[in-house]
Amino acid sequence: MPYTYPHTIENGHGEKIIFLRLVSAPDGDWLEIENHVTPNVGPPMHVHHKQAESLTVVQGRIASQVLGEEPKFNGPGETAEFEAGVPHKFWNAGTDTLICRGWIKPAHNVEYFLTEIYKSTVANGGRPGAFDSAWLMQRYRSEFDMFDIPVFVKRVIFPLALFWGKLAGQHKKFKDAPPPVR
Repeated sequence: MPYTYPHTIENGHGEKIIFLRLVSAPDGDWLEIENHVTPNVGPPMHVHHKQAESLTVVQGRIASQVLGEEPKFNGPGETAEFEAGVPHKFWNAGTDTLICRGWIKPAHNVEYFLTEIYKSTVANGGRPGAFDSAWLMQRYRSEFDMFDIPVFVKRVIFPLALFWGKLAGQHKKFKDAPPPVR
């Protein structure tokens, strides 16, 4: 799905991502990004199975945590990096807006996935819709997982949401979704 850069998304709850540009490289395209995060806000524990991520603090204080480890804190000029396949989360540990610049390598479908999740979060008043979450998590399961979604929801609620949502035609909004990376 082609985007015009810069491409900005917001989840309506204090997180904004600006995809500054898509960089073509011989080993795969990657995204240059900028994050703006309000105090005490950040994405839940998640994993990019195929993408590494790097965030350098421009303003504020970031806390980051790898699953099973203690949080680490970084200030301006310092970087938090996450290798592909490593479950992690981060949040604004300061009192001002956290601004980070960084990259996601390779890009694959992260821009599409996050754009649709944020869109659904705004449309549904704070949480992504059940069908949207189920559809995106199933389609892109080779690339992403969210650890804060309970197993019961993933194994019972999501299949039901997919079944009823498909009957209602909700899947049609994703007709132009890019194929998952296997």
